[in-house]
Amino acid sequence: MTKASGNLQELRRRIYRKAKSEKTHRFWGLFVHITNIETLEEAYRIAKGNGGAPGIDGQSFSDIESAGRAAFLAAVREDLVTGRYEPMPNRPVEIPKGNGKFRTLQIPCIRDRVVQGALKLILEAIFEADFCPNSYGFRPKRSPHRALAEVRRSVMRRMSTVIDVDLSRYFDTIRHSVLLDKIAKRIQDPQVMHLVKQIIKVGGKIGVPQGGPFSPLAANIYLNEIDWFFDAIRRKTAEGDYEAVNYHRFADDIVITVSGHHTKRGWAERALQRLQEQLALIGVELNREKTKMVNTLQGEAFGFLGFDLRRVRKPSGEGYFILMTPKKKARQAVKAKIRDIIARGGATPATELVKQINATLAGWVNYFRVGNASRAFSEVRDYAEMKIRTLLTRRKRRRKSSVGWRRWSNEYLYEVLGLYWDWKVQPLPGLGEGK
Repeated sequence: MTKASGNLQELRRRIYRKAKSEKTHRFWGLFVHITNIETLEEAYRIAKGNGGAPGIDGQSFSDIESAGRAAFLAAVREDLVTGRYEPMPNRPVEIPKGNGKFRTLQIPCIRDRVVQGALKLILEAIFEADFCPNSYGFRPKRSPHRALAEVRRSVMRRMSTVIDVDLSRYFDTIRHSVLLDKIAKRIQDPQVMHLVKQIIKVGGKIGVPQGGPFSPLAANIYLNEIDWFFDAIRRKTAEGDYEAVNYHRFADDIVITVSGHHTKRGWAERALQRLQEQLALIGVELNREKTKMVNTLQGEAFGFLGFDLRRVRKPSGEGYFILMTPKKKARQAVKAKIRDIIARGGATPATELVKQINATLAGWVNYFRVGNASRAFSEVRDYAEMKIRTLLTRRKRRRKSSVGWRRWSNEYLYEVLGLYWDWKVQPLPGLGEGK
């Protein structure tokens, strides 16, 4: 759970312990905790820490701070407790997916982000007690890297057939009635249920809008029963210390691993069929074009969380390891961000542009450094150097003092401009060789 302070943190601990010990208990009287000023202050702090652009009302965090944060939060609380609160429409933002298509995010205004954040702070403490260990997305003390480590472990423990699952427009197809029923199994506070309904219906009659604090929690609640369904299969099919089927989910990114032993022939097809049946019950469909079944024993690769994973022989020739390389799409995406920073830079001093590029590179490298990323890092590093040298040369020529690329040495880029220089690969524990 997101770490809070003082009384709020202790409240969340008590709620979690109650939910963990009483699996059928339905909580009431929660609305007063959501509207508590301490909860709203924590939600505001988290929202501000995450940054983000203003919503449809154009109000920024600096605007709120200038006018007075305390007064802003008091007004939010007043609207909630008097029943006057109505969420504003979200601001749609299209994010390129790299295949010519776009994913639409819906950005709530800061006021609505605070309300969603406060709701999440309280409900997360309940549903975290119910979530299955095989889901990793947007949960406390879990991360994409942990999910990757578990998938790698499954493949190396005889589960060589991998179902690379792609859900078709998952967030857009979440049925409100189904989601509300799942939440109501744990919540019997009418005011809380009304607030949940207000938040999810802002985006339309179906779907949960991506972009707000509450959406990831709602998405995890929606798929939780399927997570437990496959965990039961894992336990039933285990043979001693080895599982024959395993399931890993991060948000809507799912991988199912199945034993490749000849006695398990047909199990992968049945696992995929069971997944389709369970998804159909809640109105979610597979993307049949992108969902694929691969045999890692034959060197076939599958994708998970931005990486391509492939079983390869160790350089020593003895044994195998899972090669994890950043996907081509991931490399193209970070290059596009570098291009965009420079294109929007105008007359911004080069040192300032490099700071912006550094922030992009640091986030990208810290995520992908756990893989076998040396080649990808060299590619992106060379690209960043080339784009900065091109920019510097173009600016010199505009001032009628043309200078070749030799003028912009590595020493100038890194020591004078301060270009990012922490490209060290730090593989996940046990990743092995082949960096």
